[in-house]
Amino acid sequence: MVRNSSILLVLALIVALPFWFRQEAGVREWREGDPVLVIITPMNEAIRHEYALGFSRWHARRFGAPVKVDWRNIGGTTEISRYLTSEFVSSFRAWWTSQGRPWRGDGGSIILNKSFDPAKRPDGVEEADWAEQVAMFRAFRETDDPQAFSSQIDMYFGGGAYDGDNATRQGLLVPAWAPGEIPPGLIADGNGVELIPEGMSGETWRTPTWYGTTLSTFGICYNRDRMQAQGMDSEPASWEDLADPRWFGTLGLADPTKSGSIAKAFETIVQVQCRKAVEAAGFGGQTDVFEAAIAAARLPPGDMPDGVPAAYQEAVERGWADGLRLLQKIGANARYFTDSASKVPLDVGMGNAAAGLAIDFYGRFEAQVSNEGRGREAMAYVTPRGESGVSADPISILRGAPRRELAGRFIEYLLSEDGQRLWCYRPGEPGGPEKYALQRFPIRRDFYPSANPAFQASYERHRPHTTDDLGRPVLDAYRLAEEYVYRPRWTAGHFGLLRDLVRAMCLDAGQELRKAWGAIGDAGGPEACPRALEAMQRLPQVPEPLTWASGLTMGKKYDRLDLLRQWTLQYRAQYAEAARLAREEARP
Repeated sequence: MVRNSSILLVLALIVALPFWFRQEAGVREWREGDPVLVIITPMNEAIRHEYALGFSRWHARRFGAPVKVDWRNIGGTTEISRYLTSEFVSSFRAWWTSQGRPWRGDGGSIILNKSFDPAKRPDGVEEADWAEQVAMFRAFRETDDPQAFSSQIDMYFGGGAYDGDNATRQGLLVPAWAPGEIPPGLIADGNGVELIPEGMSGETWRTPTWYGTTLSTFGICYNRDRMQAQGMDSEPASWEDLADPRWFGTLGLADPTKSGSIAKAFETIVQVQCRKAVEAAGFGGQTDVFEAAIAAARLPPGDMPDGVPAAYQEAVERGWADGLRLLQKIGANARYFTDSASKVPLDVGMGNAAAGLAIDFYGRFEAQVSNEGRGREAMAYVTPRGESGVSADPISILRGAPRRELAGRFIEYLLSEDGQRLWCYRPGEPGGPEKYALQRFPIRRDFYPSANPAFQASYERHRPHTTDDLGRPVLDAYRLAEEYVYRPRWTAGHFGLLRDLVRAMCLDAGQELRKAWGAIGDAGGPEACPRALEAMQRLPQVPEPLTWASGLTMGKKYDRLDLLRQWTLQYRAQYAEAARLAREEARP
């Protein structure tokens, strides 16, 4: 009898333990009637899992109820942008016409116009027509009411600064808080010292409409076993290393028109070539002074103010063209271009690709997983020192968010110490992720070494729990940011055009590019085939010659699909010419 009672008591304790632990955590399971937050994101499943769970528990402790995060994961940033603009135009149109106002065929382009200025009526536009356009534009931009129109999605989580700025200019985002109402301890500490800077080294990390939550760099992941098979005797340390013909047919790359992060990596490669050309021309130590003078003068693009030599701008433009040609060579070495940036490090880890471009957290995570149990580090990841910017992944609230207050709380959680721990803590550590090591850089300054005593003490407190020591030079995001200065004037205005150019140059004409590059390699390499290399690397001449200056306006002057078609046809023709010349130059 006593024995049976003891057994029953033990069983009762076993059954009760999970409930006791759940009560101690202050969290109950979500049930019907509890809050739901709808977020659209390109973030992967590991991030979605950890932040849905972490926010729900944080919200339950702070506000008494867990939250269900309804993730909308429809693809990359390009797909998200198209979806959101379509939803907003459709919803606004229904609201507009419900008031008895006629809908214009160009209504969608008016309300989303990133350069629309209500104070400047264009020549040739009648006053009544312009008044109608202004009324429509202002109605969209000045309304933030889910009862009027809404995408039915609360937040946009992920992407990059370009995506956040683009959505802002389209009018899709609204500030999370009014000026002066940001919760204390998020952006600055109690003494007013910044925890999250507005940006560093030319990169933007937060704006009134979006806040960076985690930092990213770009780099190269590579497989040492595949490198040995390719005869590669030195590991890649710079972007130019990937243009070596010995990588031919082995690189994994992502399509920049599908991945905003990889598009940013390609822009970075061009930016670095601009800097190298400026330094080679002897202007490296004067760049800050020259760029400040150019910004203050507000002259047409390419025109230099007094005191800035024309040779400086010529160096920038020469480096820009060199960067495009470097991207072409890297593309010529590609085994494939994929729609998914996360596929590349997976293939490198398995040896299906010898190397590839990767976002830091994808590369480092896959290297850890791939090397586990091998007893050696067959896969590695490197961020080229001084050749990669440190950019932020934003969180923002969409116009007409149905659950606006809850969305503000999610941002508060992400920027708090509780939310930042998930990016870098080991699974199972107090306050860390439950299941996945996310291995990403937190954005808050107090997670890194600092001369500020309070920040340094915070770094020391976090260090025993983080996956990697964020004080290491290759992992200190703040130190990495100081080593690379981004000059927006050099490449930012070409960002959209660059994505399409790479597509035409390396994807749509990719088969012909690889044949030409292969023929050049068979003929002894680029040095032995100067005529073939020159033919391969000509920049587009249609519908007009592509230069640094013309590239700033070409996307506005011509239809995007027409540009892609014309560029692709030109590249296919010149690649065929390059292959023919290489064969001729190979003849004894």
